[in-house]
Amino acid sequence: MPNEIELKLSLTVDAQSLMLRQPILRKAVTKHTQQLINLYYDTPTLDLHERGIALRLRKQGRTWLQTVKCAGSSAAGLTSRPEWETPYAGHFDFSVIDAKPVRRWLERPRIGAQIAPLFETNFRRTIWRFEPSPGCVVLLMLDRGWIAAKGKLETISEVEIELASGDVNALFKLAQTLAERLALAPAVLSKAERGYRLFQGFAAAPVKAQTARLHTDDAPLAAFRKIALASLEHLQGNFDGALSSSDPEFIHQMRVATRRLRSALRLFAPRLPPRLAGQILPELRILTERLGQARDFDVLLTEIAAPVLHAVPGEPRLAALIGAVTKRQNTAREAAVKHLHSIAYSRLLLHVTALLHKPPFSGTECTVEVGTETIENFARTRLKRLRKKVLGLAALAAIDDPASLHRLRIGIKRLRYALEFFSPLLADKPLLPLLAELVRLQDELGQLNDLANAGLLLMHCAGEDQPLREAVSLVGGWHALRHKELLGQIEEQIRRLSRLKLPRRV
Repeated sequence: MPNEIELKLSLTVDAQSLMLRQPILRKAVTKHTQQLINLYYDTPTLDLHERGIALRLRKQGRTWLQTVKCAGSSAAGLTSRPEWETPYAGHFDFSVIDAKPVRRWLERPRIGAQIAPLFETNFRRTIWRFEPSPGCVVLLMLDRGWIAAKGKLETISEVEIELASGDVNALFKLAQTLAERLALAPAVLSKAERGYRLFQGFAAAPVKAQTARLHTDDAPLAAFRKIALASLEHLQGNFDGALSSSDPEFIHQMRVATRRLRSALRLFAPRLPPRLAGQILPELRILTERLGQARDFDVLLTEIAAPVLHAVPGEPRLAALIGAVTKRQNTAREAAVKHLHSIAYSRLLLHVTALLHKPPFSGTECTVEVGTETIENFARTRLKRLRKKVLGLAALAAIDDPASLHRLRIGIKRLRYALEFFSPLLADKPLLPLLAELVRLQDELGQLNDLANAGLLLMHCAGEDQPLREAVSLVGGWHALRHKELLGQIEEQIRRLSRLKLPRRV
């Protein structure tokens, strides 16, 4: 079964000319350009898409080529999936497909009778062929054009790097060389998936974290790799929405993704290569900070200031304060979006993805051998350690000490993330209520932390303007009752933490 391994990268339209001037392109052994017209087929009820099958006709020159692709593995823009190609002679021919279940399903009369074209991609592809070492061939492709479905158009501007033969590290080396001068963020969606979304009128929605599929026979390094790649998928799943939408949830989810990745680095630290975290954390902290600043002002506006104006709509000082907060919110958001557009951001993602596809995260190093540590044993040890830490923080927490409550919240968050990471190895019945309780307590502690920080942020927004400072006092007074209620609830919930029990294994 032929397998396609490629890295898909997004490129802004105004960066295309810079891409064409990259010095590395002069090292290509060949270069050629072709116009590609692709028609994607499915049934009216999208049966192929539901089964993870893509059926495409591609026009190359005067000939048409039939391609069938199936869902494979995808991680932070790197995709590996089965693919079958054959010349098209006026009718679909699936005999070349050596995966019998796929071939038999496509050959069903009901499917054949309903297949029709749904959308088209039309783009100009420039291909550079690199041969960095004997037996290694890497194809670099710049695609410029559009996707059309139901009278709607979307721009195509992306780079694909395909491994024709050889070591996958050569693919990443080329990508990272380009990323030194270009912002090339890994793209999660294929052209086909974008076409389906355009056909369906799909509106982008924030993407939440997905649980990595851990197995009991995974080695700790293999488990970390899966969790880290899932965090990158979570991050990039919200990338386009963060750039194009005003919905603050996209940036919030990107911030959550960075925190989950940092938690995974901390959780697996005893088994990771000594210098790995040092290669990732500095740039990851900068990204978290940029996203966090935008998120802080989103919360300040929507959860702290706006409810007070809604309750007292005729108060001009509050309206003016809302305006000052909104200005700061826009500035913080623009800074976050600018960072997401930056070379530093794309370089970080490519660096982390490349590290996760090299030793010790590839080959036999991730395979459990007789007598070696399993992920189950590792998870049990780490969860016990985190539970002990939370109990210690709970014993030190005091409702009149916001710093102690903040430290407890961080400890709970780390335990919660660890439980979510290891959830495929744990029994659902005790795990789900425990997670719900931890989420609730983390949320309430988070509200307390937001209220504790709101005063300082609002005063920064107010500056020396006396009416705005008076509005800050109004906001503080309005939230005082909620703050008191939260403190009362937190005290009882902290006492309940002493009875926290970890779920057993599956």
